[in-house]
Amino acid sequence: MGGDCPKQYLPIASQPLIRHTLGVLAAVPVIERVFVVLAADDAHWDGFDWRDLEPRLTILRCGGPTRAESVTRGLRAMREQVGADDWILVHDAARACLTRVHVEKLIAEVGNDPVGGLLAVPVADTLKRAQELSSDGVRVAATVPREGLWQAQTPQMFRYGLLAEALEYAQTVTDEASAIEALGLRPRLVAADATNLKVTYPLDLQLAEWILQNRNS
Repeated sequence: MGGDCPKQYLPIASQPLIRHTLGVLAAVPVIERVFVVLAADDAHWDGFDWRDLEPRLTILRCGGPTRAESVTRGLRAMREQVGADDWILVHDAARACLTRVHVEKLIAEVGNDPVGGLLAVPVADTLKRAQELSSDGVRVAATVPREGLWQAQTPQMFRYGLLAEALEYAQTVTDEASAIEALGLRPRLVAADATNLKVTYPLDLQLAEWILQNRNS
């Protein structure tokens, strides 16, 4: 992404990216506590004013080198503050365009599910599997049927005990639903929309800012 700070602190619509995310989560009444998992050596968090959100936030400086490790360490750190049946929502800080509607829809549709679930969108584009040839660039190896395929988003919502067990069992997954699937369970898919994008590339910052500034109009 460039810049002189981690992606979550890059400015977007005059605020650090992560603030938009935290502001939405903190505004959902049924969410009792927002845990922010930071790297132990994070030198940027204290450079911003979080006083208006502080009553809802708990900072955990225990992040790891991967998403799965960070979530696992965060779950361990909050063990004394939650119960095994409490619902946990895991969200990417980089999804700054999350809305209360997204979160409340997820909670409403998953709250009575025996497994849990996640926000996602059906895949709309034709998918190509690539093969990189050293002398001939990248070529199409195959077309992948898109029927039944969904693109996972966050939040992903599971009960604390089940999620902790799943991540201890499947430690190399790229999202929480994959860890739940590794236990033989099938998370519920809750339809979201493309505005809940993850800021990954520089152009995504501009797109996310446009969404935030124009959503109400």
